[in-house]
Amino acid sequence: MQSDAGTSGFTTTDGVAVVTLDSPPVNALSKALRSHLATALRAADADPAVRAIVLIGAGRGFSGGADITEFNAPPAAPTLHDVLDVIDASGKPVVAALHGVALGGGLELALTCTYRVAAPCAKLGLPEVKLGLLPGAGGTQRLPRVVGVEAALDMIVSGDPVSASKAQAIGLVDEVVPGDLKAGAIAFANRVAGATIRRTRDRDDKLEAARADAGLFDRYRSANARRFRGFEAPAACLKAVQGAVELPFNDGVAQERALFVQLLSGEQSAAQRYAFFSERLAAKVPDIADDTPTLPIKKVGIIGAGTMGGGIAMNFLNAGIPVAMVEARAEALERGRATIRRNYDNTAKKGRLKPEDVETRMGLLSPGLELEALADCDLVIEAVFEEMSVKKDLFGRLDGIVKQGAILASNTSYLNIDEIAATTARPEHVIGLHFFSPANVMRLLEVVRGAKTDPSVVATSMQLAKTIGKVAVLVRVCHGFVGNRMLSARQDQANTLILDGAMPWDVDRVLTGFGMPMGPFQMADLAGLDLGWTRERSTGQTVREVLCEAGRFGQKTGGGFYDYDEARNRTPSPVAERAILDISAHEGRTRRTVTDQEILERCLYPMINEGAKILDEGIASRASDIDVVWINGYGWPIYRGGPMFYADTVGAGTIVERLRAYELPTSPLLDRMAREGGRFNK
Repeated sequence: MQSDAGTSGFTTTDGVAVVTLDSPPVNALSKALRSHLATALRAADADPAVRAIVLIGAGRGFSGGADITEFNAPPAAPTLHDVLDVIDASGKPVVAALHGVALGGGLELALTCTYRVAAPCAKLGLPEVKLGLLPGAGGTQRLPRVVGVEAALDMIVSGDPVSASKAQAIGLVDEVVPGDLKAGAIAFANRVAGATIRRTRDRDDKLEAARADAGLFDRYRSANARRFRGFEAPAACLKAVQGAVELPFNDGVAQERALFVQLLSGEQSAAQRYAFFSERLAAKVPDIADDTPTLPIKKVGIIGAGTMGGGIAMNFLNAGIPVAMVEARAEALERGRATIRRNYDNTAKKGRLKPEDVETRMGLLSPGLELEALADCDLVIEAVFEEMSVKKDLFGRLDGIVKQGAILASNTSYLNIDEIAATTARPEHVIGLHFFSPANVMRLLEVVRGAKTDPSVVATSMQLAKTIGKVAVLVRVCHGFVGNRMLSARQDQANTLILDGAMPWDVDRVLTGFGMPMGPFQMADLAGLDLGWTRERSTGQTVREVLCEAGRFGQKTGGGFYDYDEARNRTPSPVAERAILDISAHEGRTRRTVTDQEILERCLYPMINEGAKILDEGIASRASDIDVVWINGYGWPIYRGGPMFYADTVGAGTIVERLRAYELPTSPLLDRMAREGGRFNK
């Protein structure tokens, strides 16, 4: 028997009502879809011909969760809680049939159902913490009742989804259906029809172990303290799950809701939601149409087998794209190949890669010693020494070797792409692809568009970034592009601060306290103080030069701004302190007490000012693009939204006033915003 879905909101097969979530593209739980679900579920429950109910998603998945665009609006009835109440009140078993994704509110909907079955491809998760929130529709109360407290904490606090097989192993899914999901769900529903209905909210057996373990939550907090540092949402998640253990269900839900509302109205969640949308917006190029033709990239050439070249190569090998890797010396080539192999072997030992996958990826790598091996590549990326003359010579040679129509890309961090492109007869096919180290790990890719770069080359590069799992931000040509140009502004002030009266460890402490993973002097020691330094050109006029002349290059030599033990644990260096005092005296400076507030303002506000200049010059298309660069490439804390988002929370007027107090320059755009009360992000 089949009912009219347009009237009842469901179809019926073998006594099972099938209610479908159908709201493309991800079945977000908007008001319209919630209304449909509430109506259909009540109708199915009231229909005497129906013995059980199946909830299933149309399209690519079950449900991607809440409609985020509703977050800033008053709750509209029926709320998701109202829909869940309908399921709880049902006198018939409700089976959630999951495929694709069941995330956030989508999983909370499934958790309220009596049973859950899933296709092998399904991914289930509660990712709200990544938006600075917690599951707000009973997820922190129902998930622990289904899978136990520790498994629930791992899912809720990380926000990472689990596979169907893992979900079945922890009890989140009752059955994995290898074939037709709808047919399998109907068959399952028929098997459980007539059985006693046990609501998820009434299940307490999985909570007993946590109730007997008084120290569980304190241990979890302690074990994850470093990962949670600075974030508000994980602590709220823990408190909510603890409420599931200690409070009656309704009280636990009420506490969860209060915590959700508190987070939703806070700055951290606003920043994290902004970052979420900014990352997606960065993929859209304002002056290039979505249907711009792209070039096929079937084989990639990499020049340089060092740390950067090898890391870049791994991105393409991971995506199944063959790579020809060229190096000038055989020993360097073999060392690079061996490093790639070792990285894959280590990943396989951790269970994150199958041994056969290691062999497949290594089989796509073709090492060589001659540039001619790159002749048939569709894209060639150089990762050679950061020297303009070296790169110009290389591109001139590549122009006569690599086939016409191929893209020639530079991994330069600072240099002028237009100057490099001018050495070729195909400047329209030259682009900058600035990967960040380690290139096989870091998510950011600055795509540097030259003055003559063809739109199809830009579109191809942006699309390719997605293929290899990168977050691409399109920028124009200038020294240092976006990220490094702003970093230079911060480093200049950091270097001046230590001559004025602060010490490197003071500056680093303030910036890590702000949420950065490391301070500028820790970063300098890690990268190597000798990067770009030569003894022949050294004048001994800066602290860095003095340290390099003494053989103190940072972590790799056991000393730089800090001293390092065998495990690379750092302590403030008396040698560096002496060098700082000597340079200060030599320059005739009167050292003074530098407050933490001054350190923070003098490091961050010049960066923001530089970002304003970058926008004014058209180097970046949007303020949000700058924030995506800094979050994904430089460790800016996501809960602060990026430097330009942070600037809006401080206010342009305050920033200009403080920059002038420190006798630092202000850009025309920042001055104008201060006068008019403007914001970087409207």
